[in-house]
Amino acid sequence: MKNRIVLWGAASLILACLVAAVGYFYFQPFSPDRGKYPVRGIDVSHHPPQLDWRLVAADDGAFAVIKATEGGDHVDDAFAANLREARAAGLAVGAYHFFTFCRPGADQARNFISVVPRDQSLLPPVVDIEFVGNCPRRPLPEELNVELSAFLRPVEAAFGKTAILYVTDEAARVYAGQIVGRQRWVRSLALWPGHDDWIYWQYHDRGRVDGITGDVDLNVLQGGRETLARLFTARSESMSSETPRTP
Repeated sequence: MKNRIVLWGAASLILACLVAAVGYFYFQPFSPDRGKYPVRGIDVSHHPPQLDWRLVAADDGAFAVIKATEGGDHVDDAFAANLREARAAGLAVGAYHFFTFCRPGADQARNFISVVPRDQSLLPPVVDIEFVGNCPRRPLPEELNVELSAFLRPVEAAFGKTAILYVTDEAARVYAGQIVGRQRWVRSLALWPGHDDWIYWQYHDRGRVDGITGDVDLNVLQGGRETLARLFTARSESMSSETPRTP
């Protein structure tokens, strides 16, 4: 009996190692079909610390979404340089805000608007809503709706574009009713999301790109260059006079 237990344990360990190895070698080179998703991009914050944006652009990079702010007062210290250098390299650029649960949405909107330039063409603003790295208290859906609306109204009016929501799986399930009506940025690592109801798909969080030392998030756009150009066009002046939709 003891020998059987030992053999069973060894076999289970070998099987687990084989599964992990297969997953690793599948995940590392994974890339969505370029025929279907030709437009590629990355998202970054102050990590990684050193980027050569010209090399990023040369390595099939078409767009970059860059962290600007978090909560009511935090500013990513690499945002201004990343935005300037990515734009100079010819990428379509945009900014994202990490939405915290422990600051009013209006405070967070003021932070984002004060940091992100409004006199340049940008991709639509992105709001990152997730539980990892957030405040421990998770608001009820009704509470999130109030604070998210307080963020989105002034931000969408200021930039003249409807925001895109990046919501991870667990948060997406909890707040499903609060994220309808806006385009989504989905996270589905090494697997097709299972639907086409998204504008960005983050398919890798340990990707490698020329010009970046270390891992980086990799994304594709739903649509071709025409879609990217439409997203990147100058703000819609008509929207700033409209009342933005609540989530």
